[in-house]
Amino acid sequence: MKILHIIPAYKPAYGYGGPTESVSRLCEGLAANGHVVDVFTTTANGKNELDVIPGAKTNVEGVNVIYFKRITGDHTHVSPALWRRLVKTANHYDVIHIHSWWSILNVIAAWIALFSKAKVILAPRGMLSGYVFESGNNSYKKLIHKLGGRKILKKCVLHATAQSEYMECRKLIPGWQGFVLPNILSLPDIEIKEPRNEYFTAIFMSRIHHKKGLEKLFTAISKLSFNLKLVIAGDGGEAYIQQLKQLATELNIASKIDWTGWVNREEKFERLNQSDLCVLTSFNENFANVVVESLHMGTAVLVSENVGLSDFVGENNLGWVCTLDTVDIVEKLNEAHLAKQKLDHIRKHGREIIRTTFHEQVLITKYYEEYLK
Repeated sequence: MKILHIIPAYKPAYGYGGPTESVSRLCEGLAANGHVVDVFTTTANGKNELDVIPGAKTNVEGVNVIYFKRITGDHTHVSPALWRRLVKTANHYDVIHIHSWWSILNVIAAWIALFSKAKVILAPRGMLSGYVFESGNNSYKKLIHKLGGRKILKKCVLHATAQSEYMECRKLIPGWQGFVLPNILSLPDIEIKEPRNEYFTAIFMSRIHHKKGLEKLFTAISKLSFNLKLVIAGDGGEAYIQQLKQLATELNIASKIDWTGWVNREEKFERLNQSDLCVLTSFNENFANVVVESLHMGTAVLVSENVGLSDFVGENNLGWVCTLDTVDIVEKLNEAHLAKQKLDHIRKHGREIIRTTFHEQVLITKYYEEYLK
């Protein structure tokens, strides 16, 4: 099968978070199974550009990747070169799988792809949640939706990474046909060790953004009666980070927070293993790779009910699920602090549950089956 994936940013642009890693893993898995996999992406790397040759085909872990030059240095990722190539080649593919929404790049790419004979699949990657739809530049989103975005989406096949995202998308577009399959992640086979922390240590490992609910978490931590250390491993806008640091000072918890910044892949898994709990109190999260990564390292999780994998966490007793009410977050943090037996059980058995649920080869086969339908 010949498959084209379109995504605004591809590895090594890891600063864009989970989608960059999970989409690349999906592409590599499909290629390893004998499929011809191409990726159309841009040179985007935050405010900078990747050090690649624009327009040239590059072999990245068995995947044919073309990084196209973008003419805007922001989230719109406008790339006429990518659109022109897509017009010429769309009919060469059996499946065109587009990841993310709202950027002009993907809206026009989806429109072009629908004129081809290929099956067109659209993975919103959380971009069609009620929270995202109403936040940020929502007038722009509503205009795009009204002027044709909705019609384009409905003609594509929906790919949601969690059941909650699937239901939310079908609420926005009733009757939208699609499927649910989780992200595919590369998880290292490294030893799980018992953490040895002076204080109960929670880790937040994600992009630092308003939707992550850090203000809620900070407020909850300020009300705890036990010592908790919070490690924040991620990066984000400098102005927003300064706001959070100011809030931490006002809440008198600045000394409890360790701002480590972005960490590389090797350090990421080590830090997850060294923590007692991974926390993610987001307003919205369509999947949350870090939940899988943390449990793979035997570390329990505390997630809000708005995280796509919250049902999985609750059903398998792999941590705690909270609302965004501060009192509830405090209660769940207190429970986690006192639940040594549960934490030990998750450390011993979490990895096996992850292996069973997110087995890469099983998921690759399921993706192929969906592509065939």
